[in-house]
Amino acid sequence: MSVEERVALVTGGSRGVGEGVAVGLGEAGWTVVVSGRNTERLDRTVARVEEAGGRGQAVVCDHSDDLQVEVLVRRVEEEHGRLDLLVNNAWAGPSDMNHEQPEPFWERPLSDWDSLIGIGLRAHYVASRAAAPAMVARGSGLIVNVSSVGTRAYLHSALYGISKAGLDKMTHDTALELREHGVTVLSLWPGLIRTERLLASGRETVFGVSINDTETPELQGRVIAALAADPDVHRRTGQVVISAEAAVEYAIAEPGGGTPVSPRKMFGGGPVFPPLP
Repeated sequence: MSVEERVALVTGGSRGVGEGVAVGLGEAGWTVVVSGRNTERLDRTVARVEEAGGRGQAVVCDHSDDLQVEVLVRRVEEEHGRLDLLVNNAWAGPSDMNHEQPEPFWERPLSDWDSLIGIGLRAHYVASRAAAPAMVARGSGLIVNVSSVGTRAYLHSALYGISKAGLDKMTHDTALELREHGVTVLSLWPGLIRTERLLASGRETVFGVSINDTETPELQGRVIAALAADPDVHRRTGQVVISAEAAVEYAIAEPGGGTPVSPRKMFGGGPVFPPLP
């Protein structure tokens, strides 16, 4: 099957990492469906996907609503006849939290759980559960959960780390159950992302990392496209893939050139989970 016939769903595709993933897949010629709540931003992502050489579609979805997530996945399968790649990226965090110097967890409201776990973890589970039956029936498919070095290093807040550790465990265990059906599940760890807001801040470092060592959102899409094109990707199932290291492995450069720097130094190295038994 040619890449032009392959279909990806990128949740939370209206900005940031999700937008970059969609554009990177568009560069590789994918049909990319992006979901989120902001119609204008989704349309901007679709335009960028098509400018990059892919085909785009925007679907409005509130990822805090399980039914809307399930309907979204079914819609993609019905309208396109298949879903080859699901990128779980939808995320929400408390708007009042100082993500670099947050209050300790006992001073934060319990409602933090609703965004960080209810969307950042639950919505990924719901989408994976909805996508799995058709992938199992076809005997192929790739699910990528956009996780974080926050699984191992302290970033943003205690609850942020809990949500990402849960996501990586979900990757490991769902991969174990899907492995014999030919479906691959991976966690992706981007480095710190070079967002427009970060660049506009004028800062030289963030979480102790030089701005020069941050990554673009588009790099994440290029890495996922390379993983999806790798005929041996199933050997990785259940594991964490660090974007910067995969970029070196697949000889992928940042837009404009440059080699990304692995964030392993932020957590001291070592795997999260061993390979599946």
